Formats: sequence, C-alpha cells, structure tokens
Amino acid sequence: MSNTAVATNTDATMTIKVLYFASLADEANCSEETVVIQESTSLDTLYEQLCQKHQFSRPKSELRVAINDYFAKWTDPIYDGDSIVFITPVAGG
Repeated sequence: MSNTAVATNTDATMTIKVLYFASLADEANCSEETVVIQESTSLDTLYEQLCQKHQFSRPKSELRVAINDYFAKWTDPIYDGDSIVFITPVAGG
C-alpha cells in the first residue's frame, strides 16, 4: 500500500507579470517584469517587496492597483498568471 499523502505545500509559488507606468517605470527602469511570488502573497506584500527591490518613492496609499486590466482592491487575491499594475495618480488640469 502506498504511503503517499497529498501534502499542502506552503512554499508553492506562482508567476505573475507586473507592469509599470509613469514614475514607477522610471524608478524600476523597466515597463514590465515577471515575478515569482509565494501563493499566499497579498497585493500589499507584493508592493512592499517591489518597493524594496526598486526603491519606489510612492507609498501604497497614493496608488491604485489593477489585476488583469480591472481595478482591484488591495485585499483582492493574486492568482498564478495574473498581470498586476500599480497605477500612480494622474494630475488633473
């Protein structure tokens, strides 16, 4: 009898694409990148990780976030293959 149990892998990862525009693209020095994150990563945590990597000057409170071309809440989950965009405010005139 096989003793193989299906274990829940807490270290599972997923691959997402992050797109950058405006000042974030300047600070990241790229317009998009592919990022491998833990499955449990939140949008908050993702932005914090990217801030550390790219030294972003904008706090999360000034940004909006979109997942797969739709505005999202910071509490929405991220899924494997998602495209995430952090959107800086646009000056009105």
